[in-house]
Amino acid sequence: MVDSAWNTVEESLVQERYDLVADRIARIPSDHLVPEKYQDYFEKMSFFLQKTMEIYEKKQDGSLTERTLEQCQADQEMLYRQIRPEHYQGSYANPAYAAHCFGKEAGQLLTLLCSELEGCIAWAFQGRQQELTLLLELFVQIYNCLEEDDIREARDTVYWFFHDYSEIFVENQIHDMICPEDNFFIDILMHADLDDLRYLYQYGLPVSENDLGIASFMNRLPDEQIQAMADTYTEGYRLGFEAAGIDLSRKETVELHFPIGFERMMRAAVLNFQKLGLKPCVAREAVSSFANKGRMKRGIYSTSVNRQYDFDHREDRAFYFDKSFVERRLEVLRTVFEHHKQEALAYAGPAVVEVFGETPFSPENCEDAIHYDESQQQLNVRFSSEAGQITYQYIPGEERSFTIIAYPVPEIGDQFEEIFAGTVKINTLDYLRYQTMQQRLIDVLDGAERVHIVGRGENRTDLTVAILPPADPDTQTAFENCVADVNIPVGEVFTSPVLKGTNGVLHVTEVFLNGLQYRNLEISFRDGMIDSYTCTNFASEEENRKYIKDNVLMHHDTLPMGEFAIGTNTTAYRMARTYGIADKLPILIAEKTGPHFAVGDTCYSHEEEVERKNPDGKRIVAKENEISALRGENPAKAYFNCHTDITIPYDELGAITAVYPDGTEADIIRDGLFRVEGTEELNEPLICEMQ
Repeated sequence: MVDSAWNTVEESLVQERYDLVADRIARIPSDHLVPEKYQDYFEKMSFFLQKTMEIYEKKQDGSLTERTLEQCQADQEMLYRQIRPEHYQGSYANPAYAAHCFGKEAGQLLTLLCSELEGCIAWAFQGRQQELTLLLELFVQIYNCLEEDDIREARDTVYWFFHDYSEIFVENQIHDMICPEDNFFIDILMHADLDDLRYLYQYGLPVSENDLGIASFMNRLPDEQIQAMADTYTEGYRLGFEAAGIDLSRKETVELHFPIGFERMMRAAVLNFQKLGLKPCVAREAVSSFANKGRMKRGIYSTSVNRQYDFDHREDRAFYFDKSFVERRLEVLRTVFEHHKQEALAYAGPAVVEVFGETPFSPENCEDAIHYDESQQQLNVRFSSEAGQITYQYIPGEERSFTIIAYPVPEIGDQFEEIFAGTVKINTLDYLRYQTMQQRLIDVLDGAERVHIVGRGENRTDLTVAILPPADPDTQTAFENCVADVNIPVGEVFTSPVLKGTNGVLHVTEVFLNGLQYRNLEISFRDGMIDSYTCTNFASEEENRKYIKDNVLMHHDTLPMGEFAIGTNTTAYRMARTYGIADKLPILIAEKTGPHFAVGDTCYSHEEEVERKNPDGKRIVAKENEISALRGENPAKAYFNCHTDITIPYDELGAITAVYPDGTEADIIRDGLFRVEGTEELNEPLICEMQ
């Protein structure tokens, strides 16, 4: 079992352990103590780890920043070689190749270890000797186990590594999220020479052509445009607090999420946030299965080196995930939050920059990859629910807000600069004009008993959504008039549907959700709950259902329809069609380009008691459903801790029709065009396409 008292040791002992393990790793290539089948693996991993230790030593003596651009790029090639697509087929990071070399059981162990050791890169660049040493020691311990080819002992070693060091891993996660002092990334962001692109190589992240391209492009933009972009981002954040009636002056920290290359904008944003009284916190994107590595780009991140690699390792935690681990993890989470409860109360929420434009990705299933079994899936649902409850206890949902904005990367194509300019335009559309038109839509929708949505062409959607009728139409509304605050760009009206009476089929011919492609995604609802689902990504129905359950239902057996919305940003839709990038838009923008339906929690998850009003002064009353209404008596059953938007584009849309209690009807959209008086302007980009 791993020594669980690590967090109490003195720095001198840390250095002693580091020196010992570094010496041991240096001797492994010449030892030949493991069976022959493992020798190549441990030799290659030893050389890789020695390279990370070279980086660490340079960080310690200050010479890391003195590397030439060529040296930086050579280091990148060495550090990330095994996960690059051109080398992946014959890499131990590939579960299929590892299983071919060692058999499935040992292959899964060693490909997991290979992926976890990638974290050494991060800790070396940050100079985090403790975390680096832990991983180096894990490598040596596995080597020792396999001298006798003892796979069982090696598995136990991995298990106890994650179990016993939970305090350190969770402390790192929470500290980086809510504690602004001595932040490694903020130091680079605010003090690096952004004209010298070597700064990108100081983060300890893989630097892609996208990252270099966006940094170079941002450096060419005039100061006025950079400031305008930062202002849109931070003002959206401020407006989110204003709209929710939350006193931002009581908060002290904001958590930044952004891709490398956007430093000029983010530097200006930090100065804006400081004027609002907020200090920035930045965490690194997940480098371990412990923190759900490969699931989502958050923290400070770079565009993916290899999305198939990310997909193959997205469930690595299943290797050691059991009830005891979950209970330990939850216990530690509560303890760490209790230790940082003042910082947690001062946390305002995340401000997120996303990117889009990468080549669409449709993953291949790898049978040899590590996957959750059925019992682990259920346990993971429980863990997510209880971890969410603990987090909301210390960071109350009704006391925080957020904002999200997205920009393209150069990989989107030769017209990148035009697309970037178009994205800036849609991010800065006049929200007052949309606010007025969206209110016209809400005036027709309020009072409807249900809304009927049907597709056209190859789209098979035929869905009825039940709507909560306002008890007092003069002062209440069922739909929120959403302008450019928390979700930039502008453009949607949305509600939390009544589940009973929400029935039918939602179908999209192609959609990208969280970076994954779905072909002919079809979901059936019965009384608002997912009843069945399928797609045509894979040859077998079993594979298709598993793909959806893992990545849309997030391992739940079913989910409610948590949101029904009508996107109104036809300008964004037109831009996507003009440049042929509809398949590359992020959900953030795509959801504004047609009606969308979220599966999972409502938009008001954990904020149901916060009073929200539309600009016309009417109070929004449709903020919960029959599931989230259980939050008082059974929070574990009230929330699912996921929310995924699925959009039907206008060109696949036959009609959206409001149906009133007396049976009369009113079209919102018919044949892909808005039909409500006062919304004619929204049709201009759509008519342009039709012509």
